[in-house]
Amino acid sequence: MILMNDDGLTQAVQEAGAVELLLIRHGESEGNVAATEARLAGAEAIDVPARDADVNLSDTGQEQAKALGTALARIAEEARPDAVVSSPYARALQTAEIAVEAAGWPLKVRTDERLRDRELGILDRLTRLGVETRYPEEAERRSWQGKLYYRPPGGESWADVALRLRSVLAELNNLGTGHRVMLVCHDAVIMLFRYVLEGMSEREILDLAASESVLNASITRYVRPSGAGPWTLESFNVADHLAEQGVEVTEHAGDSSVHPR
Repeated sequence: MILMNDDGLTQAVQEAGAVELLLIRHGESEGNVAATEARLAGAEAIDVPARDADVNLSDTGQEQAKALGTALARIAEEARPDAVVSSPYARALQTAEIAVEAAGWPLKVRTDERLRDRELGILDRLTRLGVETRYPEEAERRSWQGKLYYRPPGGESWADVALRLRSVLAELNNLGTGHRVMLVCHDAVIMLFRYVLEGMSEREILDLAASESVLNASITRYVRPSGAGPWTLESFNVADHLAEQGVEVTEHAGDSSVHPR
């Protein structure tokens, strides 16, 4: 039985012992660059030579990760995360390792596959035009179902990813009260952390996704000083640390067509 409080939040969200969560999107990747170039060129396919899990940071992404680490170094020692967990995908893990080294934190970056990016199945490495041209029935089904529930063949829906994240939050129950955790992951994953932690409806998360894009190497922060009860969103999608250090701020948003028709 799923236990919920009066706010409609599951027990996993209510009772996790951590008091702070830092959610970091990876720096700009070579895949981000290739996807944007393909879209602007009107191409059907995205020219990425590696599988999604092996796509590296771009040169700009590496600079973003270093700037992120410099910003994290300013956090007072008593308020620093005591655990850093990353998606195992190269772009996220590289971001985490570069940032932790630049921050001077004596922490080992751990990986958790539940933080990986959404799997796109047969639509992987295709632009929106490519999907509409090569898989018109899937384009129609995606338009009909909307982004939260549409699952491409061999891939995942956003709801599938949310289920993974509920599992991550449930595991935080075993940490005990007082821990601060930094999770390095992907834009859709950060959006869906918001969906889970704030108990959003389908309409609310899709409205957010249509109006906001998670910036590369940005910081989203949730706090809960008592270690119990609902989380409070302290800041979302902050990338001021990049501009302050003269590093390019990049967006590389996904498909903005998210609502069911």
